[in-house]
Amino acid sequence: MDRFRMIFQYFQSNPESVMNGVCGLLALASVKMYACFDFSCPCLPRYNEAYGLGVLLVPPAALLLCGLLLTRQPAAVLEEWRRPRGRRRKDPAVVRYMCSSVLQRAMIAPVVWIIVTLLDGKCFVCAFSGSVDPEKFAGFANASPAQVQQLLAKVPCKDDELMRNNTSRKAVSRYLRCWSQALGWSILLILIIAAFLARWLTPCFSPAALLQTRYWSNYIDIEQKIFEETCCEHSRHFAHQCILHFFESMRKEIKLHSFNLHREEEEAEGEEDLLRGITDQDQVNKLLQTWYYEKPPLDVSQVTQRHPLGRERSPAPWADSPSSQPKPPQHTDV
Repeated sequence: MDRFRMIFQYFQSNPESVMNGVCGLLALASVKMYACFDFSCPCLPRYNEAYGLGVLLVPPAALLLCGLLLTRQPAAVLEEWRRPRGRRRKDPAVVRYMCSSVLQRAMIAPVVWIIVTLLDGKCFVCAFSGSVDPEKFAGFANASPAQVQQLLAKVPCKDDELMRNNTSRKAVSRYLRCWSQALGWSILLILIIAAFLARWLTPCFSPAALLQTRYWSNYIDIEQKIFEETCCEHSRHFAHQCILHFFESMRKEIKLHSFNLHREEEEAEGEEDLLRGITDQDQVNKLLQTWYYEKPPLDVSQVTQRHPLGRERSPAPWADSPSSQPKPPQHTDV
């Protein structure tokens, strides 16, 4: 149990490992889904290609979307790309690094599906059986063009009556299956070589720039996570104050019957400054709007005020003099 607890704590403290594990599980799920999938080619002209390519390409597209949905970084990438410049400059290199990192993880499951499908060969044989040159096979020499297309479309169906005694069916199937497996192994080899070159050669050209982009991409991810946690804490205190205000007339009676509520009220009164003077919904919207349009610069030297609970924090942009207050665009909601 201690070992599993240590592994769980490691994954909790390392979001990148969590995302890698999720993408790995999605890749294993894609292999399992293909193993359970009952492939049945229609064996009809013009339908074989649509069905075979659909099985080869549509599930990878769905797996790609699932990989993007299961990770939380795409939202951070889009926000960093679309946000106004404000008081903090934008670095395109960081956005590109985050985008490539997200796509690399999300592409694992689709690539696994495509490679497994090509190595199996059924989809490729079904999709391209009608595209084979019949002159390369002796069994189609005496047939008319219409009959040739009909016979080629029935190559994936070995139990069909027309193809049961045809000597060229197995030859066409082996020919297409060899092409499919060769394509699958080629894609796998190209991906392995590309990953090797990207991992070992990229740090050799600009290690300092790579280190900077990795640092700030991690910073953006962690900042987004801490901001969401702070918003939850802030909304909890705001809701607590609103409820206490609603039950103001009943506070004395509640205090007499509940000591625990009395302690919570005292703690809330001691933490009223966490709301920073927020009293209504418009001020909350202005606070969130200011964060979006006027993100504070990455300068810790601005930490001049000390939190009453002993923690330091930077002054709020709206706490300065009226002449220095930022003027965000006129939007009422975030």
